[in-house]
Amino acid sequence: MKTAAILLATLSLGLCAAGAAAAADHLSDVDYLKANRCRGLAEGLGAGDTAGLDSLIKTEGRSRLEPVYERGQVEMARGKRDASSRDARDRLSAELNGPCMAYLGAAHDAAAKASSPSVH
Repeated sequence: MKTAAILLATLSLGLCAAGAAAAADHLSDVDYLKANRCRGLAEGLGAGDTAGLDSLIKTEGRSRLEPVYERGQVEMARGKRDASSRDARDRLSAELNGPCMAYLGAAHDAAAKASSPSVH
């Protein structure tokens, strides 16, 4: 009886840990919106290669509810529009090179996971 209870508890903890790891692979809705803004800033400021960020947004967009997906498009357009303001260029460059780097890093991590063979 005790062995069964211990086995059940161990399996439950393992499933919880696996669920948490799977959840960590995906962006929250807020982070998805921020990544879209960063994509808009990168394009508006001419930051160069955004393929990784584009891929992240595309992949993450598949699992979003329609209102969140549409808001992401709005945030991307707002980022582009904000980047066209000469007065805010320094602040927006700092945003792109600061907080946005987390999403650029997530994009590189997602690309690495997609290209590496999975081991089961």
